[in-house]
Amino acid sequence: MVEVDSTNRVALDLAREGAPEGVVVVADHQTAGRGRHGRAWEAAPGAGLLVSVLLRPTDLPPPRRHLAMALVALAARDALGAAAGFWPDVKWPNDLVVGDLKLAGVAAEAEGSAVVVGVGVNVAAWAIWPEGAVAAEAVAHRAVDPHELLAGLLASAAARYGHWDTVATDYRRACATVGRTVRVTMADETFTGAAADVTDDGHLLVDVGMCLREVVAGEVVHLRPY
Repeated sequence: MVEVDSTNRVALDLAREGAPEGVVVVADHQTAGRGRHGRAWEAAPGAGLLVSVLLRPTDLPPPRRHLAMALVALAARDALGAAAGFWPDVKWPNDLVVGDLKLAGVAAEAEGSAVVVGVGVNVAAWAIWPEGAVAAEAVAHRAVDPHELLAGLLASAAARYGHWDTVATDYRRACATVGRTVRVTMADETFTGAAADVTDDGHLLVDVGMCLREVVAGEVVHLRPY
């Protein structure tokens, strides 16, 4: 059993030490896993796939670094399709969902030219998951091998890496947020509107009636239709 406080923290430390692109950190359990916006990411030991990848995408300027998260989200989606037989949707910016249930979360952190992207996939049906979450085995109705998931994720990420326009297009197609009514919470305001599109930089466009708002960072909630 490999246990760390956070795979992202380990990968960031390696990035600061000059580790090369392509370093992968995998754990069976995290004691202080971090999701987006600093939230705790907790799961029972051995219940999920917990992995962080160190990237140094020199061809991605800072405004397009959303696409590094999109790359890993799509790679996880590909891996689930191959290993579990279903393809979840993407919820902007980078949760994987089945309907309105969260299956996986992706979080990125930058360190100079490096971008560390971590992903946690709920795998085991026997584990107790938070309300609003679902496990891959519960969706697939069969056992899902985390090692097969990991191999598929890394293979897909390697094949997609550098093809950023294709990443943007595929992400847009997989994004269940587009077409939904959403509530967007940003650092200084909250607003609602219709998610209209995702830009080639991975930003969310929200139709608020008078204009399209471009959301670079924020918390997005899918609202149920009345």
